[in-house]
Amino acid sequence: MRLRRIFGVFAVLVVVIAGAFLALRGGADAGRASADVAGNAAQQAVNGPPSIEDIARRPLDVALRDRIDPVRLHFKHPPKAGLLFDLDTGEVLWRRAPTRVLPIASVTKMMTALVVVLHSRPDYRVRVTKEALAYQGSGVGVLPKGKLVRLESMLNGLLVVSGNDAAIALAQRIGGSVPGFVAMMNAEATQLGLRCSRFSRPDGYSDLDNHSCAADLAALARAVLDQPRLARIVDQRTVVLPFPIKGGKLWLNSHNPLILGGYRGATGIKTGFTDKAGRCFVGTATRNGRRLGVVLLDSPDMGDQARKLLDAGFRLRR
Repeated sequence: MRLRRIFGVFAVLVVVIAGAFLALRGGADAGRASADVAGNAAQQAVNGPPSIEDIARRPLDVALRDRIDPVRLHFKHPPKAGLLFDLDTGEVLWRRAPTRVLPIASVTKMMTALVVVLHSRPDYRVRVTKEALAYQGSGVGVLPKGKLVRLESMLNGLLVVSGNDAAIALAQRIGGSVPGFVAMMNAEATQLGLRCSRFSRPDGYSDLDNHSCAADLAALARAVLDQPRLARIVDQRTVVLPFPIKGGKLWLNSHNPLILGGYRGATGIKTGFTDKAGRCFVGTATRNGRRLGVVLLDSPDMGDQARKLLDAGFRLRR
C-alpha cells in the first residue's frame, strides 16, 4: 500500500514537471513566432514591399492553344498584331499574330508603372533630376527641377499623359539609376513568365531592344489592373493634382481613345507611338461584370479597331 502511494506521488510529479516543460517550450515557441513576425516586418521595412507573388495574382496566360476564336472580325487594314481576350479567364476571342515580336513604344510604361508600385509606397517622393528634364518625346513638361514630387503624382504623369520625364525620374528613384531600373523591368518580365518582352528604357522612346508581343501585353494588362494604385489612374479622363508649380495644380488629360470617345465601361490602359512601332494600344473595358482587353500593335486606327473588337466580344454569350 505504502509502495503504491510512493509510485502515485512519483507519477503526479512526472506529470507536473512534463506540463511545466511543455508550457515553457510553448512560451518559447510563441516568443520565437512573435520574433519571426517582428523580424519579417523589419526585413520588409529594409527591403521594401513584398514581391508581386505576395501581393497580386499571377497574370493569367491567354489560351493561345485554342485555335477557334469566337469573334470573326476582319479589317481591311489590320494591325500587325492584335488580341481580344477575357481578363479573368484568359480566353482568346480574336487574334492576329499574337506572339509576333514588335516594338511597343510607350506601352512600355505599363511595365514601368508595375515595377514602381511593387517597389514603393504611396508616400514616397521623387526628385526631379536634370536627366529627367532632358527627356525626348512626350512629357508632363512642367516638372520643377530639383523639387520633390509625390510619387503618385509622377505615376499619373507617366500613365495619363505618357510623360517620358516622369518615367526617367521614377526609374532613378526606384532603381537608383535608369540602367538599374531597366534591369528590374526585365527581371519582373521573367518572373511574370513573359516570353517575348525585352525592355531597354523605362519610357519606351527608343525602339532599340525594346519590344513585346500581344500575348505578353495581355498578361501585363492583367497585372496592371490587379494593382489598385494603377487601376485608379488608368481609367481617368482628366486628373487634377496638387503640384509644386505656379497655381499649385497640375491638369492632365488622357490619351486613351476609348476614354476620350466615351466608350461605355472603358477602364484603361495605355497608348504608344513611334515611327517604327506605329500606333499601339492596350485597352480594357468592363460590362455586366465581364472584363475584356484588347491589344493592337501598329494599328492604322487603334480607337476604331479597339471599339469594334470590344463590341463584338461583349455581344458574345458567356
